Amino acid sequence: MDIKDIKANSEFSRRVYEIVYKIPKGKTMTYGEIARMLNSSPRAVGQALKRNPNAPWVPCHRVIKSDDSMGGYNGMHGVAQKIDMLRKEGIRIVDGVKSQER
Repeated sequence: MDIKDIKANSEFSRRVYEIVYKIPKGKTMTYGEIARMLNSSPRAVGQALKRNPNAPWVPCHRVIKSDDSMGGYNGMHGVAQKIDMLRKEGIRIVDGVKSQER
């Protein structure tokens, strides 16, 4: 699939999905970072991702909270699935928080 194939129910959602689509495997962004790019709020970004019809192609599992905790995930197995997906991409998660290895 290509970015032009992204499905969205609003222009705002499309813009969120286009940003998330570009997050590389093994990396994350926060809801707040995306919100700042769109001059919006982290909650609005979360609501758009909650309804993401393009997952996992638009990898909403790579979006986390600003404190590096997971936030929500609407996959079949919830946040546990999000953690599993991130770990498979090489991201270290300890007690539900992305570990900042030094």
